[in-house]
Amino acid sequence: MKIKNAGYVKGAATFGQCLRSPLPQIAVAGKSNVGKSSFINRITNDGKLARTSKLPGRTRLINYFAVNTDCGEFLLADLPGYGFAKVSDEEKRKWATLMESYLAQEQRLAHVFFLVDIRHDPTRDDVTMYNYLFANNLPFTVVATKADKVSKSQVRNRVRSIAAFLKVGEGNVIALSSLTEAGKQQVLDRIQQVLESDNAAKEQQE
Repeated sequence: MKIKNAGYVKGAATFGQCLRSPLPQIAVAGKSNVGKSSFINRITNDGKLARTSKLPGRTRLINYFAVNTDCGEFLLADLPGYGFAKVSDEEKRKWATLMESYLAQEQRLAHVFFLVDIRHDPTRDDVTMYNYLFANNLPFTVVATKADKVSKSQVRNRVRSIAAFLKVGEGNVIALSSLTEAGKQQVLDRIQQVLESDNAAKEQQE
């Protein structure tokens, strides 16, 4: 699968502002500073599509990107990063409410890319997100970001460790580097599977 182009659509601060579209949606979830913006820029081949920042907690909205591929179109939804300590409790509650409302109520949500840092075991907040996705039967793939920060010999061990920690198969953990092509094709292959499944489901309904 190839991504032809992608563009920013809008941001939503509340679920009421979320984009209503017949297109399938793929969400990107993860803690603050895990590399969600870099992930989006890498897979879309656009280094400036999503704003990156060294300061965690900058994504406070659900940001939507329209993505056109040779397998069809979809919306990429960048969710607010969680686990950032230097914001008020009220702000944290707003982010949590926004994310939970989206994950629970977005009818066109087809898949979630759940990002964790390959260098560390998942945090308590990561485990909370994993438990939510699992309990609500939401299809997801774990993406272990920043794979260029560890040696190539360590990547497999870290993937195995993260898979064991989250109790998922190693095949459901993709090691990705935003600086190289490592892991990118696996992500694109997974997106293609999601789009094909969505198209097949629509054909059965017709």
